[in-house]
Amino acid sequence: MEEILRIEGICKSYDKVEVLDHLSLSVHKGEVIAIVGPSGCGKSTFLRCLNALEPIQEGKIILNGDTIDPESRNIRVIRERIGMVFQSYELFPHKTVLQNLTLAPIHVKKTDRREAEKEAVVLLERVGLLNKKDNYPRQLSGGQKQRVAIVRALMMHPEILLLDEITAALDPEMVREVLDVVLSLAKEGRTMIIVTHELLFAKAVADRMIFMDGGRIVEEDKPKVFFENPKTDRLRKFLHSFSYEEN
Repeated sequence: MEEILRIEGICKSYDKVEVLDHLSLSVHKGEVIAIVGPSGCGKSTFLRCLNALEPIQEGKIILNGDTIDPESRNIRVIRERIGMVFQSYELFPHKTVLQNLTLAPIHVKKTDRREAEKEAVVLLERVGLLNKKDNYPRQLSGGQKQRVAIVRALMMHPEILLLDEITAALDPEMVREVLDVVLSLAKEGRTMIIVTHELLFAKAVADRMIFMDGGRIVEEDKPKVFFENPKTDRLRKFLHSFSYEEN
């Protein structure tokens, strides 16, 4: 498969506390990678570094031949190619769903308003929210807000999609509706890196599982091997701390 993203030995520290320790990874087009690990192991920081929301001290991040550097003059253009969905939605409360979805395409990518609205309507229908297009975020459930946030990222036509604990703030009954959207994106061949604590979901959606601890990749493998035959004691201990059942 074609390599779309390459991470070479990146390091990230806060006040001399090392969060990412010479982490390297290669991501291929159409691949879905799920990252799991204990709280504070660097998972979310890793995603933020990939989108240049956090600077790195060492290493390189290369997207289809272009180095991702926060100091680069074209970093805004490169960042547009990496969509990111946060657990906190980040929707503008004073704008309708449709306005939230079309704002960046119209003002950043200079897409014609009618074309942007047409695409937004198609995507909203796909995620079951077309009837909410004129609602404001306060009128939506958590699961609906998260589905809107995913559609907003898709509106920018990213080459890769980063999903950071997108179900963490949701009530259990809302988790399924969001995960179904992500599963559909995986089936259509979207390239995604997903940080999640939903192990069953990760097993179902990922082509490759990654276990992080202490700012490093401790173990990675295909989901079946990862869950059924972990190679390290650290991963075995982590998996045993969860109670999950096969569907």
